[in-house]
Amino acid sequence: MTDSRDALMLGRASDGRLVRRPLSPHLQVYRPQITSILSILHRATGIVLSAGTLLMVWWLVAAARGEAAYATVSGFLRSPVGLLLLFGWTATLWYHFCSGLRHLAWDAGWGFTLPVVHRSGWTVVIAAAVLTVLTWIVAVIVI
Repeated sequence: MTDSRDALMLGRASDGRLVRRPLSPHLQVYRPQITSILSILHRATGIVLSAGTLLMVWWLVAAARGEAAYATVSGFLRSPVGLLLLFGWTATLWYHFCSGLRHLAWDAGWGFTLPVVHRSGWTVVIAAAVLTVLTWIVAVIVI
């Protein structure tokens, strides 16, 4: 064996004889592509949305508990940190939504050619950014 990877490629077949297995490629082999980045982001935004939902539950529970509790949560959400969290939560919500629509199109069998995959990926990113900014513009106007 000339390389440590050779040792990882040795295995045994079901009958016990020694066989050479292929080594799965790692992230060091491939450079990230838009499809892989957006896939990872879709999963990450799902996790972030769960955490953001806890923030919204805190707000709802405080509203139900009374004026003092609501004032505490409202004060936090209006602070720079709270506004940053709300902005991030809004951005992840729109990204996850737009990416979910893309996945629904794939489930229907549409958009599997490479040019369409790239175009729809950038469309998801741009749509999420635009929808996030529009949401905050409307929120500032209404509030």
